Amino acid sequence: MEISCIVLAGGRSSRLGHDKIFKTVGDRNLLDLVIDCVTPLSQETILVAASNNNLTCSDRYPALKIVTDVQSGKGPLGGIYTGLLASKSWHNLVVASDMPFLNPELLRYMIQVSTDYDLTVPRVGHLAEPLHAIYTRNCLEPVQSLLNQGELSVRRLFPMVRTRYVEAAEIERFDPEHLSFFNINTKADLLQAEEIARGMEP
Repeated sequence: MEISCIVLAGGRSSRLGHDKIFKTVGDRNLLDLVIDCVTPLSQETILVAASNNNLTCSDRYPALKIVTDVQSGKGPLGGIYTGLLASKSWHNLVVASDMPFLNPELLRYMIQVSTDYDLTVPRVGHLAEPLHAIYTRNCLEPVQSLLNQGELSVRRLFPMVRTRYVEAAEIERFDPEHLSFFNINTKADLLQAEEIARGMEP
C-alpha cells in the first residue's frame, strides 16, 4: 500500500523557548530522529509547519516537502488538514515531530491493519494517540467541517469516520513500554528523553 508521511512541526515551543524540533536526544535532533524513522515507510515525507516558522529544506533531506498551515492557529487538526491536502497518497501516516522513540515495527503493523479504515489510531485504555495515526483522504471533508465550526479537537473526528483502534495488547507486541507516544514539551521531558536514550544504547 502506498502511503505518505505527514510530520507535524507546529510552531515555536513556548515552554522550551524556541523550536524544539532542533533539540537533541542522544546525538541527533528530534526532527532527524522522526524523519529517519518514517522515511523508509513512505513514498513521500511532508513536513507541516506553522506559517511563522522558518524551516527550510536541508541538504540532508532534499526530497522533504515542506508546507505551511493553510489555516493558521488551528493546532494539530489544522496541520493534519494541511498535510492531507498536500499529500499524493490516499493513506497517510501522521506523527508529531517531537516523538523521539517512534517504533518502525509498530508503524508497519498499523499500516497493515489500516487498509479498510479512514483512521487507524492507537489507544491505551481511554487515551488515544491521534498524532501517531493513519488518516485517509476521506478525512478531509469532516476535518474541514470541524475547522469551520471552530472545533479543534482531533478526537471529535473519530466518530465521524471509519475508525480502527489499535489497542494496548497490539501495541505491546512491538512497544511494551509505550515509548512511541513519548513526546517532548518541557525541559523535564527532554531530560527524561535523554535518560531513556542512554538506557537504549548497546
